Amino acid sequence: MGKILICYFSTGGEDIGAGENKEVGNTAVMAGLIADKLTAESHDVTSFRIQPANPYPSSYDQKLARAMEERSMQERPEYTEDVADFDDYDTVFIGYPIWCSDLPMIVYNFLEKHVFTGKVVIPFCTHGGSGESDTFRIVREKAVGSAPGDGLAIPGNLVDKPGGKKQIDHWLEQLAV
Repeated sequence: MGKILICYFSTGGEDIGAGENKEVGNTAVMAGLIADKLTAESHDVTSFRIQPANPYPSSYDQKLARAMEERSMQERPEYTEDVADFDDYDTVFIGYPIWCSDLPMIVYNFLEKHVFTGKVVIPFCTHGGSGESDTFRIVREKAVGSAPGDGLAIPGNLVDKPGGKKQIDHWLEQLAV
């Protein structure tokens, strides 16, 4: 797998449904579990969090309203910094929450700004019950010239539970990473 980049977008704050406030978003937790597993297996791993230039609100309803507006306007929100030496990575994991049955628009921006030719691109996402919502296909289309890896979608409320960790470990074993 060579050098591995785990790139993800995640927000904390109020979670879907329960009104539970989370300091770290579900996708960040999932990215951390992936990084821990791969690092423990002696892989060369770098994690990169896509940080929005204009932070998202912590209120679920306000975050949803902004996500819907960004999607309807096909906006590409900016992020604060970029991955150093992106070309040096052989495998890129791309993580995100499902927003409005789609990728967050900031993730579209990230995918459109980078050249993925010759890289293995592996999507992963968290969701509130929708599954991956055809986003794995979208990631493959946007990551032009890449070799696709099998993605993993996990309900956000299961990521930090033993069953979620078991799913992630099994998935990574199947990927032979």
